Amino acid sequence: MCTLLTIETSTAVCSSALSRDGQLLLNKESFRGQSHATLLGVFVHEIMDYVREHNLPPDAIVVSRGPGSYTGLRIGVSEAKGLSYGLGIPLIAVSTPLIMASMTAKQVDGDMLLCPMIDARRMEVYATFYDQSLHTVRDTAADIVDGESYADLLERHNVLFFGNGAEKCRSVITHPNALFLDDIHPLASAMVPLAEKAFAEGRFVDTAYFEPFYLKEFVATVARNKLIP
Repeated sequence: MCTLLTIETSTAVCSSALSRDGQLLLNKESFRGQSHATLLGVFVHEIMDYVREHNLPPDAIVVSRGPGSYTGLRIGVSEAKGLSYGLGIPLIAVSTPLIMASMTAKQVDGDMLLCPMIDARRMEVYATFYDQSLHTVRDTAADIVDGESYADLLERHNVLFFGNGAEKCRSVITHPNALFLDDIHPLASAMVPLAEKAFAEGRFVDTAYFEPFYLKEFVATVARNKLIP
């Protein structure tokens, strides 16, 4: 028996779920935007109430490791670490692009690559390429997208682009082998199969030293109306 509490906060969607042996027992999601600091605590509180009521203590805490929103990842990882310490149970970290790819792999046929794209800024995205067996074809990179981006892969494969980064690339990547899928967001519920595999294989991270995969350093900016002329 394996009970998991999963947390996903890497994009504008905030979600947390409780599962047991692959079955969702409780699933909390919000698509309202950047309210993670408030919402995640509420979601986890409701899940822990369910845990106590049904005597189903989690065997591990699972968190999305990024890349993604710096603030979102910090909120999710901080919550996950606190739960892991407080409950005395292991911490599992799951790649955010892999979560997204796992949500689409069964929806495609033929020789097609999967490319989850996470919005970075302007025309920059965090992009990873997988085959349909979820093997990595190209590691995650921060790419500035233009009309020639991924031309080598697109010449040899159909490529399915999805995620909040893909939305802004649709008008730029116009190769006939480029396909786009809307409304794919990394979700806590989708983490369960990946997390169960990690749990069975004993792939845990060190709760004390684990850090999210930011890919790039956080750069703070100052609003123009705050600048002194």
